[in-house]
Amino acid sequence: MAIISLASLVLGAGPVAPGDALAVLVGEGSEEARFVLMELRLPRLAVGVTTGLALGVAGALLQAMTRNPLAEPGLLGVSAGSAFAVSLAILLGASTVTLTTLVAQAGALGGCSLVIAASRMKGLGNDPIRLVLAGATLSGLLLAMTSLLMLVDQRAADEIRFWVTGSIAGRQWSQLTTALPSLLLAGAMVVAVAQPLASLTLGERVAAGLGNHPGRIRLLVVLAVALLVGGATALAGPLVFVGLVVPFLARALAGADIRKTLWLCLPLGPSVVLLADTVSRLLAAPAELPLGVVTALIGAPVLLAIVRARRMPTL
Repeated sequence: MAIISLASLVLGAGPVAPGDALAVLVGEGSEEARFVLMELRLPRLAVGVTTGLALGVAGALLQAMTRNPLAEPGLLGVSAGSAFAVSLAILLGASTVTLTTLVAQAGALGGCSLVIAASRMKGLGNDPIRLVLAGATLSGLLLAMTSLLMLVDQRAADEIRFWVTGSIAGRQWSQLTTALPSLLLAGAMVVAVAQPLASLTLGERVAAGLGNHPGRIRLLVVLAVALLVGGATALAGPLVFVGLVVPFLARALAGADIRKTLWLCLPLGPSVVLLADTVSRLLAAPAELPLGVVTALIGAPVLLAIVRARRMPTL
């Protein structure tokens, strides 16, 4: 994570060379390089770290709660619900960062609630592929509704189109500080629910036998995921596959214990987002690719690998 963070600071699509950027880090360098690093790339780095943390942890929570390795906010409609809510708010004239964050989290809560309802339907929650297909259907519906919103107002359409592609470019410290309180609250919920959630992954009867309340655990997880995904979406737009790739890598390193997985998501989440963001700057320099496109390119092969490894007969 430290190496990737350094690369995120010194590499970019602009005219500032890596040597000039490194000079700024040691207290030297030109004013132009100092401005690019301190005013543009440093906030971008902080937003990338926060977004990666939120999406990585949210993906791990969803997968543990549904006992489905394919559960991911971008695949199951949670991110799409958040994106639709923010797009609607933009169309209606929402301009404050605080309002955008709250609307994004409300949309994520709605999407997450639908996912949990679907996962508990007889014959659906036990089949990872069917649950993902249901989530993809919900995502497609919400994305279609978002596209319809773009037809209503051309000014709003331009802003929505830029936002829904997913990006952390041009983000400011004010946006990050607005989202931080709710993300810290979500972090406290994760700490409280980690131990009970580990028992829930063994089954509801086992969790109840150990003195836990499955319904209460799910409620805390849903609220935490809504806060995490909504905050991340308000900061960076909808980024798919981050919540799939990060827990997959964490489980490969630490095993199935959700507590260890959550710990490993802390460095792996930011690493994946920052790596994708750095690649997005370099592939099309001096232009930049949308971050959401790069995360999809990284995540799609991981999705196929998970499906093939589990040898799911429905495919």
